[in-house]
Amino acid sequence: MRTIPAQANYRRLMGGVAALAIYAGALGVAHADETCLSPYMPKITGHEDYVYVWTLGAEGVGDGFDKLVTVDAREDSETFGQVIASASVGGRHEAHHGGFTDDRRQFWAAGLDDSRIFIFDVATDPANPKLVKTIDDFEEASGGVVGPHGAYALPGRMLIPALSNKDGTGQTALVEYTNAGEYITTHWLPTQETAGSLPGAEHADGYGYDARVLPRRNVMLTSSFTGRENYMRPFGEVAGDAEAMTKFGNSMVIWDFHARTPKKVFNVPGVPLEVRWAQQEDHDYAFTATALTSKIWLVYADDDGEWQAKEVADIGDPAQMPVPVDISISADDTLLFVNTFMDGMTRVYDITDPHAPTQVYEKKIGEQVNMLSQTWDGERVYYTSSLLENWDKDPNADEQYLKSYTWNGEELVARFEIDFHAEGLGRPHMMAFGAQSLYSN
Repeated sequence: MRTIPAQANYRRLMGGVAALAIYAGALGVAHADETCLSPYMPKITGHEDYVYVWTLGAEGVGDGFDKLVTVDAREDSETFGQVIASASVGGRHEAHHGGFTDDRRQFWAAGLDDSRIFIFDVATDPANPKLVKTIDDFEEASGGVVGPHGAYALPGRMLIPALSNKDGTGQTALVEYTNAGEYITTHWLPTQETAGSLPGAEHADGYGYDARVLPRRNVMLTSSFTGRENYMRPFGEVAGDAEAMTKFGNSMVIWDFHARTPKKVFNVPGVPLEVRWAQQEDHDYAFTATALTSKIWLVYADDDGEWQAKEVADIGDPAQMPVPVDISISADDTLLFVNTFMDGMTRVYDITDPHAPTQVYEKKIGEQVNMLSQTWDGERVYYTSSLLENWDKDPNADEQYLKSYTWNGEELVARFEIDFHAEGLGRPHMMAFGAQSLYSN
């Protein structure tokens, strides 16, 4: 039986995270937003037909297995806003993130616990994806990498950012596969021991989380979280373990993408999670948010073309530990949506000046909120609730939902919501969009 701190203690423990981490001197959690997908794949620029939800199994809820759930998003459909398909994978694997191949015909969904990757065919029948392959030798093939965190499309390949290694620590890597699911190579993240004369080598901690590419500048940006020894433990145990609290990432790395070699390491205290590159051709910058310090950071090319990183805004009241867990940038680079887990809020920032974001809107989505996905046209935003099985709130506040809203430029207006516990599905984590038009030819 997993140990979950009571609601009254949970916020205190989250505050303890920051305190312990700062004391240590070093001081999860989100993909498949249409505006943050790989630049090497087609986008749904019109209306999505389906929302695919990679869902953690929950004991006593339905079959208890992880599953890919399909929700009908067609407003003219008789089943609009309802679950129309569910593909279980057998067992619970800590379903977390995933992504499409570059042709968008397959969806790769990862399990953080046992490092399995499940490959679904979403092209043959987009309304009813089918599991067609399971990669079950990820650790062995990659040379000891564990905790595949997501899947990011490259031309003919999939890039798998991971969180850990066979020893359970945070030293980890990026792993490449062919679209057919065959292992290619492993790129370990730099540490102080391996970084050599790399600029910022003193900040290299080897932790990983997200990875995103800006092709026109031939750069890739990676962020950092923690290893399996932390993310699979009940959060109360982690927060009460001073040594464990020193084992969180505080770095981001800018890479030469074609060479797959690191160029510079940035010191970004407080666990930088999601990476979101700006979309417009003359916007050479990306945002991230730090989970334990509640800050928005900007990584940008300065006037000399050198890459820099700086803190640019607070998220809510950092002293209250809102814990930002996901961010989403609009296709026109004017707005940044930020979700904070502890207070269940989503906040919207005006980022027309990326060096000085200003909050323009906020709304409480639920008692807890994790991921968000917005459409390319910026008119619809979807939210899910689950962070990690052992890190979600206690049962009295453990809402598990998919909620859909319309964004009218000023506020979010509810469209529909699905209670994933009542539907016997589990804990919804990441979302991805599907459309029949992608495969009409």
